[in-house]
Amino acid sequence: MSDLRNLTVTPELVDYAVAHGSWLDGPVERRLRDETRALGPVARMQIGADEGQLLTLLTRLVGAHRAVEVGTFTGYSALCIARGLAPDGLLTCCDVSEEWTAIGRRTWAAAGVDDRIDLRLAPAVDTLRALPAREHVDLAFIDADKVGYAAYWAELVPRVRAGGLLVVDNVLYGGDVVNPGGTEVNARALQDFNDEVAADDRVDVVILPAFDGLTLARKR
Repeated sequence: MSDLRNLTVTPELVDYAVAHGSWLDGPVERRLRDETRALGPVARMQIGADEGQLLTLLTRLVGAHRAVEVGTFTGYSALCIARGLAPDGLLTCCDVSEEWTAIGRRTWAAAGVDDRIDLRLAPAVDTLRALPAREHVDLAFIDADKVGYAAYWAELVPRVRAGGLLVVDNVLYGGDVVNPGGTEVNARALQDFNDEVAADDRVDVVILPAFDGLTLARKR
């Protein structure tokens, strides 16, 4: 019963949860988070350490060798996925910002995972369309411009193998997706996207009302 849920997620509670997970924020991760925070309000695009731990776990659960990320920003989510990859794994990152991803490049090298990450600076749809058309991706993470989600989904689902996982961030958009009369562009785009995913018979889907809403979709 949803009306019985009353847990308030405070920063202290998040820190507690992260401290009791298997992958902790070490010096490299903390430097990255500090450098990202110094960018100002845009730092909100970075996922938290708790979601990062989940990404690492999901990557390991599917035994990912090939992963794709759409929206890399300063590289924290890429770091979390890369550390969960199989020893011969490779993560293809799609982004358009040389400035922000330069922070990620330095961090990946310091963390010793830069050999597992292939960063491609170009419009994500172009990068995705250049990937092999066959089903070969084990895990995909979408966390980019919201109006582009449907296009990224359309390119990724055919390339994810049966049993593979698609993870999509910010799908509840601060709760705005339940406002039927809303006109905010991103919220409307996510309403349409969520409806499309729910009706997609190629995947089994659950939306977690955690973080800012996280879709987990398993390819059938």
